[in-house]
Amino acid sequence: MNIIEELTPISPEQFFQVGLYVGTILRAELNPKAKKPAYHITVDFGPLGIKESSAQLTVRYQPGDLVGRQVIAVLNLPPKKVAGVRSEVLILGAMLSDTDVILLNVDCPVPNGTRIG
Repeated sequence: MNIIEELTPISPEQFFQVGLYVGTILRAELNPKAKKPAYHITVDFGPLGIKESSAQLTVRYQPGDLVGRQVIAVLNLPPKKVAGVRSEVLILGAMLSDTDVILLNVDCPVPNGTRIG
């Protein structure tokens, strides 16, 4: 069975309910409470506010590499407590393995809070 056969189909309406937005990372620091290495990240989503997240990005990124970088995140998931961090958004990336993530981003700078659709 290939991966396409394993995916559960969704409707276009379901897809467009996912709140995908662009934001800029303001702060990234190692989270000492995380069982697996992770960063506590603060992201500016412009008119949608400043949000916190916990992200396992330590394989490819140092905190200084992340600050100022635009990322794509899901904003309409319920907040979740992750290693002491109130994670309000899910930052998206390509998962090469459980620990190796490459961040998704936009080709050109866009205003924070720009919707992806």
